[in-house]
Amino acid sequence: MAIVTIIGAGMMGSALAFPARENGHEVRLVGTHLDREIIDACRKEDKHPKFDRVFPAGIKYYQIEEVDEAIAGSTFIIGGVSSFGVDWFGDVILPKIPSEIPVLSVTKGLVDTEDGKLLTYPDVWEAKMEKIGKKLSINAIGGPCTSYELVFHDQTEVAFCGRDMEILKMMKEVMTTSYYHISLSTDVTGIESAVALKNGYALGIALTIGLNQKEFGLDSQLHFNSQAAIFGQAVKEMYRLLAYQGAATLENMTVGYGDLYVTVYGGRTRLVGILLGRGLNIDEAKEELNGVTLESLVVAERVARAIKVAAANGVLDAKDFPLLMHVDEIICQKKAVNLPWEDFTFVADV
Repeated sequence: MAIVTIIGAGMMGSALAFPARENGHEVRLVGTHLDREIIDACRKEDKHPKFDRVFPAGIKYYQIEEVDEAIAGSTFIIGGVSSFGVDWFGDVILPKIPSEIPVLSVTKGLVDTEDGKLLTYPDVWEAKMEKIGKKLSINAIGGPCTSYELVFHDQTEVAFCGRDMEILKMMKEVMTTSYYHISLSTDVTGIESAVALKNGYALGIALTIGLNQKEFGLDSQLHFNSQAAIFGQAVKEMYRLLAYQGAATLENMTVGYGDLYVTVYGGRTRLVGILLGRGLNIDEAKEELNGVTLESLVVAERVARAIKVAAANGVLDAKDFPLLMHVDEIICQKKAVNLPWEDFTFVADV
């Protein structure tokens, strides 16, 4: 029996308690300093406040002050924080974890550098550990998976990525169920870049839903031509960015495009894209969502900034990314949505 400790009681981290516990392993769910009420509710009802299904029996719940106790003896740690908790997790939690205990992160995102490069969160955390003279096996999960569907055992395929295939195989054995299927990859940059890039592009696709609601009414039927057109453009731009990262493989693209698809059809990114398409500016959209965290905005802004730097250095051409550049204008300059449709067309002379 393995001991799986999940640090961060958000929806995705908590959802992973289901396959781990249903496989008969000990599961310890630790709330961050922001999750105190969630852990209180779990202890009282054995149920996450955002889920309609109770946890499998036997999960142990911990407040952040008890994190050392929860870490002790773990087979591996699952990092369940959002992208806004990346620095906290790297500065506070990772130094507490013994070097022999590997980490598996659900956090998706990229950090841009001054020279226009894009770093994955495992890159960022490994750099933090190097500064304090510590080495940890930091792995990550990528792929199309919404937490509430995982909880209800919807068939799900994801990819675990890391530097050590033997550690990945161990984690797969612990977590695989009849409904949770896991591919493995040592290409951390590829998998993590693919699933992070989809955030800004899912927002771009959702703009078309809001535009059609604005023109035809909130109760009008969905229009799929425009969504499909933007989806195609998103695929092109994601491929170019993965190539820039040196990671444009079939496997990475499949994971990223699958994640793009599922993000368009559910979650916070879809909501903010629709609101922007209806005509709200970014501040109004954020206010409408009443404090909901919007990781997609952060990723889109960082990637666009990296493209601009790389373009200034002659490495990329910003004209190859018209969709993301427009999303960036909407977010950073509060420009109205005006999708540059003709910039998405191409001429293929074969």
